[in-house]
Amino acid sequence: MLRSSQPLTGPNRKRCREDEMLLGTVLDEGERGFIIDTRSAQAAKQARMTGGGTEPKSSYPQWRRLHRPLERGRPLQESFIKLVEACNDTSINMDRWLSRLESCRWLSHVKAALSTACLAAQCMDREEASVLVHGTEGTDTTLLVTALAQVILDPSCRTLVGFQGLLEREWIEAGHPFHLRCARSAYSHARLKQEAPLFLLFLDCVWQLSRQFPFSLEFSECLLLTLFDNAYASAYGTFLCNSEKERCLCKVKEKTHSLWAWLNQPGEKKKYLNPLYSHNALVIWPSVEPQSIQLWQGLFFRWIRSSQYLDEAWAEIQRLVEGN
Repeated sequence: MLRSSQPLTGPNRKRCREDEMLLGTVLDEGERGFIIDTRSAQAAKQARMTGGGTEPKSSYPQWRRLHRPLERGRPLQESFIKLVEACNDTSINMDRWLSRLESCRWLSHVKAALSTACLAAQCMDREEASVLVHGTEGTDTTLLVTALAQVILDPSCRTLVGFQGLLEREWIEAGHPFHLRCARSAYSHARLKQEAPLFLLFLDCVWQLSRQFPFSLEFSECLLLTLFDNAYASAYGTFLCNSEKERCLCKVKEKTHSLWAWLNQPGEKKKYLNPLYSHNALVIWPSVEPQSIQLWQGLFFRWIRSSQYLDEAWAEIQRLVEGN
């Protein structure tokens, strides 16, 4: 699996021999690969007017391009805001609540992200083909798809340590602009142009996987909630800045503590483990049917609904597992 930004073909359909040679070396003679573009075909075509574009078939004959559009900007942020507002409005009846849940389209974004990740995983697992994923800059929906596909395919990414490594590799080092995307959250009256909950969408998709495969992920919902909190407001430097270059310039590693170091302390680590975990070497294929995608109540209702009984149940499960 590869990831990149869009090719800069521009309106004059410029070629880049180095790019063509690089992708050519990935495939042996007779092999084919898939390019999953997270933009619509129309958006990719329009990008040529501003210097971007797509891979021309004539220059990449062994690669087949598939468009799977995913929202990454203002529409996604507005969807998040509408969902949070609906979840905090306790005055509406059930019919009105379900209508608002549908109209905010958050679950549609979750479904689209999981579907695209499954497509990438299927190309690799069932077609045994190489896959290149990109959108525009390659730092938003691209990372969403590549990271989810690895959780689906690779059992090591479903362990606590492996998942941390995945986040470090696919989100932090790959340059997701956390500072711009997670500047204020859904509760702010400001509507910042660059804000978008891509990382939250990823965490929500992972939660969907954990719910459908409760024995296959070593970490629990508590870890996902902690990651969400620290992406927006943290005492640690792990999610600071917009790129690895910025973190080096600001000397983040020298001046701050790592979230991973804190999470991996023996006393803390125990809080984030799933007591039901059993190693599963198989690929986990999630269902994306409407009845299979559920609202993440542990996050979106966490401030208006007590989790006391659920927490007590998990503690009892952990006690029973340790007793055996």
